Amino acid sequence: MTETAAQDPRVEELVDNFALFDDWEDRFRYLIDLGRGLQPMDAALKTEETKVRGCTSQVWIVDRVEPGSDPGAPPTLHFTADSDAHIVKGLIAVLLAIYNGRTPREILAVDIKNAIARLGFAQHLSPNRANGLFSMVERIRALAASEAAGAASPGST
Repeated sequence: MTETAAQDPRVEELVDNFALFDDWEDRFRYLIDLGRGLQPMDAALKTEETKVRGCTSQVWIVDRVEPGSDPGAPPTLHFTADSDAHIVKGLIAVLLAIYNGRTPREILAVDIKNAIARLGFAQHLSPNRANGLFSMVERIRALAASEAAGAASPGST
């Protein structure tokens, strides 16, 4: 059974946290606070190769693969990301809360459009920010798909 956004405990926790705020001004402040909590990204990782295309702001996302916790278990992906815009950093923090530490298959199974709708981002982000958010999602999904394809190939490490 695939995990949908409606049953994903990570999405549920985010939805509950955002619901604590009565208006979108407070939710945007909370989003900015989430972004401030991101781990700093090494400047050497901010390259053209790691830059997310389709974002008005500067955004970089890199992944790190960690072996599964048990022998034979699939690897998990961990992401480091940064932006030059406060709200975008908050959006990154939300995506990392959803995706970090999951297997490539789990990442690809997340119903992110439903999650974004449930969080209310679809109605409250500018068109440029919404496009950037989906560009970040596509970058994460592409990294997961690449890892899934590599893990499935004979002789891959």
